[in-house]
Amino acid sequence: MTTAFIAIDVQNDFCPGGALAVADGGAVVGAINALMRRFDHVILTQDWHPPDHLSFASQHEGRAAFDNIAMPYGAQTLWPDHCVQGGHGAEFHKKLEIWRAELIIRKGYRREIDSYSAFFENDHTTPTGLSGYLRERGFSHVVLAGLATDFCVAFSALDAVRCGFTCQVVMDATRAIDLDGSLAQATQTMQKAGVELCEVSNL
Repeated sequence: MTTAFIAIDVQNDFCPGGALAVADGGAVVGAINALMRRFDHVILTQDWHPPDHLSFASQHEGRAAFDNIAMPYGAQTLWPDHCVQGGHGAEFHKKLEIWRAELIIRKGYRREIDSYSAFFENDHTTPTGLSGYLRERGFSHVVLAGLATDFCVAFSALDAVRCGFTCQVVMDATRAIDLDGSLAQATQTMQKAGVELCEVSNL
């Protein structure tokens, strides 16, 4: 028992018709379901924001979605309201086989700080508890897929390596937002950090 598969934020608001829809985001569901069937240990992450979360553009007068502002923990992209706790947008895609997961990590529930990574809030110091869970269970390797490649998937992959795990990202089971070249930047950063970028056929 050394490998865990982690599906990142496969939620309605990141899929077609959602408040922060990732282009072709729904296409990952089938691939992720197939991957979950191949791994004995599956973890899901779930964006879980209060309605007044400070990453929402609606909470900053005169600001619009995708503006960048300075927060106490660093630069923050402002987003449309999305994945609000208890709302339809926060629910997992209806075709995702969520019953295969043995753990769901909710993130972004602190109003004052955003959380892209499955491992840490965006201050890079406040843990979600996932690293300790993986270590206690005896996992040393993680395989990631989901939404979006250049934000929550990439941040999770980088933190996985930072926490001492080896990591693969299944690129054809992810989709990107790609703001101003963010996909290329995230890809380069992951590769430089030692994350292996692969395809479903490579596993």
